[in-house]
Amino acid sequence: MKGIDTNILVRFLLNDDQKQAKLVYRIFKKTESANGELWVPLLVVLELIWVLESVYTISRQNILDSLSDLLLLPVLKFDRQTVIQQFIHIAKENRGDLADLLVAQTAKNQGCRAVITFDKKAAKSDMFELLE
Repeated sequence: MKGIDTNILVRFLLNDDQKQAKLVYRIFKKTESANGELWVPLLVVLELIWVLESVYTISRQNILDSLSDLLLLPVLKFDRQTVIQQFIHIAKENRGDLADLLVAQTAKNQGCRAVITFDKKAAKSDMFELLE
């Protein structure tokens, strides 16, 4: 198994560089034909959210839909897939920052009651605790 970086998923989703996107499609097909999987670290998912929001200004709903679609691809094996699925569900109900929500859901999955933060906006969620 090989892991993939954020830019691989960006090319796959956006096809913003056709040459690189073709290479991504090719490696996905080759891996799928061999009944293999490509590893997607949780940090790549976090970075993907940030890149899609900040660099490409993709809407929140489109980001969540794209993540849901990626989870369905048999060629991709996600680190903490259940956490990502829970995050997508929560993010549809909660207007908090997507990256913050993923951090909070990951912490919750590890048994944390809350995430301590200086971020006043994040602390409005019951998933966070403001440190003052």
